[in-house]
Amino acid sequence: MKIIVAVTGTSGVILAGRLLDSLKKHETFLVVSETARKVAEYEDVSIEAMERLANHVYAEGELDADIASSSNPVDAMVVIPCSMKTLSAIANGFSSNLITRSAENVLKTGRKLVVVPRDTPLSLAAINNMRKLRLAGALIVPPNMAYYFKPKKLDDVTNFFVGKVLDSLGLEHDLYRRWVVEDEP
Repeated sequence: MKIIVAVTGTSGVILAGRLLDSLKKHETFLVVSETARKVAEYEDVSIEAMERLANHVYAEGELDADIASSSNPVDAMVVIPCSMKTLSAIANGFSSNLITRSAENVLKTGRKLVVVPRDTPLSLAAINNMRKLRLAGALIVPPNMAYYFKPKKLDDVTNFFVGKVLDSLGLEHDLYRRWVVEDEP
């Protein structure tokens, strides 16, 4: 698969790195917003390490990149984490940078767009924008925690979130233990 991974300026940049690490068998196109670079510094996440995991790396202002055109289709795109600003831009067709332009192309060509919004609580505007994206065909995968698999450390939680994104892409993984009801003796 050819997958765009876009990283925007909100907490949870580590999720993008784990996703890229999990997509090693696929061709990946990484776009990191300038604000995401700032957030990564606060969260002690290395953007350079993420860039080494990707096959192709672009700046958000590269509107002449191949992935900016619908004539160079990719199979899927993940915006992880997705700021409410980027979510709003995508939902409302405001394609002012490579991230939002690529997302527009993915939606208009009927390919898979997975958006990982990272904010809480949610405003009514954010909820309405998520609704618009869902109606347009995007999958909304907020990093909501589950406890049934009994996470022991932060890596377990990160793996669970990224596993849910991989599930949304239809890709196999072993990042978390799936829900299984065990037979009673």
